[in-house]
Amino acid sequence: MKDKRPVNLDIGTMRLPITAWASITHRASGVFIFVGMAVLIWALDASLKSPESFSSLQECLTSPIAKLVIWAIMAGLIYHSLAGVKHLIMDFGIGETMEGGVTGARIVIALSVILTVLAGVWIW
Repeated sequence: MKDKRPVNLDIGTMRLPITAWASITHRASGVFIFVGMAVLIWALDASLKSPESFSSLQECLTSPIAKLVIWAIMAGLIYHSLAGVKHLIMDFGIGETMEGGVTGARIVIALSVILTVLAGVWIW
């Protein structure tokens, strides 16, 4: 009997559902937050060393690149937190169907965009 399963899948041509993208980005945002924590811990350390290092950090954080980095870390935190809350809600049995998953993913993405824009306004 010949095996009819595909041998070489071209993942680049596959169309993933929104739930798959939400899952992938949730994992990626977790990794991004982990890396971003190094920046935040460095900033905390610099702010606590001395009054001079605190002033230096304040000056550094006014640059557009520093603001962009902080905004990116906040965007990762916002998305990861909202997706985590979605998973907690699903643990209670709410939205476990495919339709519920799609709706939950859309809500998480929409709220993330809104809150990320608001965070950007606050930072800039």
